[in-house]
This record gives sequence, C-alpha cells and structure tokens, in this order.
Amino acid sequence: MTDSIRIKTVRQDDSVEVRALITHPMSIGQLDKASGQYVNAHYIEELVVALNGKPIIQGDCSPGLARNPYLMFRVRGAMPGDTLRLSWKDSHGASDSHEVALA
Repeated sequence: MTDSIRIKTVRQDDSVEVRALITHPMSIGQLDKASGQYVNAHYIEELVVALNGKPIIQGDCSPGLARNPYLMFRVRGAMPGDTLRLSWKDSHGASDSHEVALA
C-alpha cells in the first residue's frame, strides 16, 4: 500500500497535536459464505511513530482495531523543523510510512 497515511499537525503552545488517518481494510478473518473458504485476518500488526528518527510511540495492534484507524496525540517538546514519521506493518507483510516536517 502506498499513500495510506495522512497526517495533520497543529502547534499548540509547548506541544504539537498530531492527527493521523490510516487507510486500511482491517479484516478479522472469517468464513466466506459463498465459497466456504476461510479468509485470513488482515490487520495492522505494528505501529511506530518516531520523532527525528527516535520512536516515541511503538505498539502492537490486533484485529480489533477499527477499519481506517484515526489517531490523535500530542508531542511535547517538538521543535519547528523536527521530523515526525508514522509507519505501520500488517499481517500480510504490507507496510507504509509517511513523514512530515513540523511547523
């Protein structure tokens, strides 16, 4: 997947508010009634947010995460010009990342 991540940032006093939307189908795995075949789960397994190359958020996800997840968080101490990178890897081996320079 490419271009699956959109990031918006807003500086607020001593922090930066980050809003990110990840476009991903997020399937929990189920039986296809038409074919009788089991369809494997397809979900984001790993999510990493890094500031200037150093991870600030790192987590393992499960099939319970909603389709097209929306994240919102604040980063304190980030300076204008710092680089924020969000990346993910899913259960089928696909991955994507997006990087923005903070204002």
